[in-house]
Amino acid sequence: MTEREFRYRKHPTLKLFHESPASVRGIRGPVGSGKSTACCWEIWIRAHAQAPAPDKIRRSRWLIVRNTYRELTDTTLKTWLQWFGDAGELNRQEMTFRVRYADIDIEVMFRALDRPDDVKKILSLEITGAWVNEAREVPFGIIRGIRDRVGRFPPVRDGGPTWHGVFMDTNSPDDDHWWYRLSEEERPEGWQFFAQPGGLIEQDGKFVSNPAAENVANLPGAADYYLSRVGGAGRDHILVYYCNQFGFVREGRAVYPEYLDHVHTAKDVLELIPGLTVYVGIDFGLTPAAVLAQRTVSGQWRWIDEITSEDIGAVRFAEALGRKMRSEYRGHQFAIFGDPAGEQRSQVDERTPFDVLASAGIPAERAPTNDATIRREAVAGALTRMIDGQPGLLLSPRCKTTRKGMAGAYHYRRIQISSEERYTDEPVKDKYSHPCEAGQYLMLGGGEG
Repeated sequence: MTEREFRYRKHPTLKLFHESPASVRGIRGPVGSGKSTACCWEIWIRAHAQAPAPDKIRRSRWLIVRNTYRELTDTTLKTWLQWFGDAGELNRQEMTFRVRYADIDIEVMFRALDRPDDVKKILSLEITGAWVNEAREVPFGIIRGIRDRVGRFPPVRDGGPTWHGVFMDTNSPDDDHWWYRLSEEERPEGWQFFAQPGGLIEQDGKFVSNPAAENVANLPGAADYYLSRVGGAGRDHILVYYCNQFGFVREGRAVYPEYLDHVHTAKDVLELIPGLTVYVGIDFGLTPAAVLAQRTVSGQWRWIDEITSEDIGAVRFAEALGRKMRSEYRGHQFAIFGDPAGEQRSQVDERTPFDVLASAGIPAERAPTNDATIRREAVAGALTRMIDGQPGLLLSPRCKTTRKGMAGAYHYRRIQISSEERYTDEPVKDKYSHPCEAGQYLMLGGGEG
């Protein structure tokens, strides 16, 4: 490596982040706050602090994760190369960056992981530590899997790692995200979270620059960087990306533009109506979900409750659904409809998800169709009906994830075409799509569509 001088300024929150010895650390901040740069430097600092092996070489191996390959190469990798591109060599075929000079030997692996089952891609890795970039886009199952791989390099015979662990950065997620739960409510032992000041603060109903904002001097326009972006941005976008507040930002094109939250969500929790059938819709997969509903005599659909999950199989999900049906819904008749794709047999034990439900005492049947247009219209038709002055579909506040999905989180992703606005034909598959599609199956089973 040719001699090169690096200049990196640790802003107050980032300084605390670097100084923390916690084995799992997270830093949350607005756009442009220097989070990614800090994480690149965290690898560099920890690698140089690694104790030498018996042969006097300081070896370390690092994993850098982003949710998609495109974002990994367009953002994360470019940030790393901006700082350390001259310090080593990138093997693009293996997506590995290697630094060797003096007594330093650093290996950095770049990987795209966005689904819980992607953990299998890292099962054999032996690494010192890992950086998860934009962690709000990564399922918690990935974080859990990565934690099992750190601390394995260098091997004990060479002295082991001086420090090992996982660190993460993100823009603010929603308040039902695992980041919020772990940073604001549960805080596992050995974990530490840091929140940077927002670039903007709200005063007297107006957004103004925050004098405590970090990294502003390195942004285009400096003090005016955030204010210059307020025009044309929605309030939810401003609060999340510029003010660093937890919240939900609508992106892409909503699957249900017919949904109006103030119309279609009840002010109070909807209670079960005695004597009416309970309809259950189920969406399968690694993140199965269910929505439970009733239809009144007048024809109004009332979505009463939901069951959502993360990184669990059909057996555990069936157990959770069965417990709820036997306790909270005891004495009611059920009509249960699942995703027709649930008739596909598992490669492990050749049982279908419907077989698993049946063994748990849940007599589900396949929904009439899996046609995406018919499924959407089955719900949209009820959303656009009025019955005795009430909407044809009413959600209970208990359906938190479903509600956010209906409000726009269940969406079609925009395709990057400069000449026109175009969107994918199929909705984005995530934690919001699963309960919303479960709702579609129950509506189809109930005769809609």
